[in-house]
Amino acid sequence: MTQIYTILFDLDGTLVDTAPDLMRAHNHVMSKFGYPTKSTEEIRNLVGQGAGAMLGRSIWGQAKKEFGKVQDEKIKKEMVKEFVEYYGNNIVNESKLIDGVKDFLIWSKEKKISMGVCTNKQEHLAIDLLKKIGIYDFFEYVAGHNTFDYCKPDPRHLTDVVEIMQGDISKTIMIGDSETDADAAHAAKIPFILVKDGYTEKTTDQIHHDHLIKDFIGIEKIILKYLNLSMMFTMMSIIYSMMRLMKRLFLF
Repeated sequence: MTQIYTILFDLDGTLVDTAPDLMRAHNHVMSKFGYPTKSTEEIRNLVGQGAGAMLGRSIWGQAKKEFGKVQDEKIKKEMVKEFVEYYGNNIVNESKLIDGVKDFLIWSKEKKISMGVCTNKQEHLAIDLLKKIGIYDFFEYVAGHNTFDYCKPDPRHLTDVVEIMQGDISKTIMIGDSETDADAAHAAKIPFILVKDGYTEKTTDQIHHDHLIKDFIGIEKIILKYLNLSMMFTMMSIIYSMMRLMKRLFLF
């Protein structure tokens, strides 16, 4: 059954401020392998691409000769494994919902809007976080970094989730906080709402977006515009189909 409307969400920095717990995991790994640690603000700018990319970018932030010490792919894999294990065991120590998220999810559910998560976090970590922070049941599908053979900014990460949810790409909107989300939405031809001050090194002016929000308080006004427009087009389609049917009946 085709959904009335579909909203896709990024996770880190969009639904949940996970930076403090990510920082602890990141610093644990960097310290263990002999590299300088990072502040919370620096971590916020690193998480959009996933665990492996976050660690790699952190090391690149130092002198390139330091990065040379971990050119060994085996060591890199060990670092990522250590990160995922430590983070998985400490996933909701300090993480918290972005302001207005819970109320917006409740509102969307009441409006019969379908919701899914598209994150570059590993799927099992994303599901665990959503469950422990109390919002998992709002979503029909959660797709992580390893759910498919591709992930954001590949638009198929979004379009495949919409298809699985039996939605309509023309009745879908994406909410995220980084260029990774924006690029995926743009390529999928989905309107994009950017959460300000997200987990990215880029400024809002450098990220394509249709709407800009600081949190989820009052976002209902934006969604209602798309929802009403979608319902209008649906009614027009029904009327057009009825007119065609009446024309055929009249001619025959």
